[in-house]
Amino acid sequence: MTGKGAPSPWLPTAPCTPGHCAAHPAYDPGHPGAGTAKAGPVRCTARLVAGLGTLLLGLLLAPAAALLPAVTRLALVRRWTSTVVRAFGVRVRYEGAAAPAAGPLLVVANHVSWLDIPLIAAVLPGRSVAKAEVRRWPVLGTLAALGGTLFIDRDGLMALPGTVRSLTGVLAAGGRVVVFPEGSTWCGRERGRFRPAAFQAALDAGCAVQPVRIDYRPTDAAAYVGTDPLGSSLWRVVSTRRLTAVVRLGDPLSGALHRDRRDLAAAAQRAVARDSANRPALSVHQRSSSRSASASSARTPA
Repeated sequence: MTGKGAPSPWLPTAPCTPGHCAAHPAYDPGHPGAGTAKAGPVRCTARLVAGLGTLLLGLLLAPAAALLPAVTRLALVRRWTSTVVRAFGVRVRYEGAAAPAAGPLLVVANHVSWLDIPLIAAVLPGRSVAKAEVRRWPVLGTLAALGGTLFIDRDGLMALPGTVRSLTGVLAAGGRVVVFPEGSTWCGRERGRFRPAAFQAALDAGCAVQPVRIDYRPTDAAAYVGTDPLGSSLWRVVSTRRLTAVVRLGDPLSGALHRDRRDLAAAAQRAVARDSANRPALSVHQRSSSRSASASSARTPA
């Protein structure tokens, strides 16, 4: 999920970096709360083994699950992804409107962490959009492919119309697509603009848009930004005591009420922003704004 090197100039970028945005007080010896928010080594190891073991179990059972009826398969996906998150020691609370039972839907959410994907899948399973490089990741890439992830080329503008057509096809066939339209992970204190491309697919397919807000408490522990290695992020998650994810489902938005994809994207972003919980008055980026573009997050264009 993290990008190495300087991103293309047209790609979404965030000012969030591991050193400034993913530094939890438990890792700062000078912080008054140091030593109180960090789980012990035995618990950390147990969480890591449990989480990775649950992931691998899903990989092993995926071929057999593909043979089951769709309703049964989706129920298993929800149960499995929920178990994965909890195995890593994350507490979860879902709020807001009830999730639609079925039918085409474009699910859009803010993007903070790799945890966002299983959190949404536990309540709104669908086909996620990810950059093509994810397909080559060990274990996670295979799981993503088996889950029907739509892999896209984020490095070329010429590929964008094809991506929109692919999303439209899934939605028009009655499927559900999950997109993070900020195009990059942000730390949770700061957030990016919703890119409008994916919203064109919702308009073309004539389906609703489901806004989702994801917050983590403490925020820093879950943030997976910039060049943060996946291993470091995993360990930060399992070693944080009482890490809680709050997922709020907003009211679905009808594309028919909006002029175009930009208007619909702006409405979805406002809906997500309204559901923001406990945002600090002072951002880490206001305290430290000097950093190179190569250290910024570079994720998937939307």
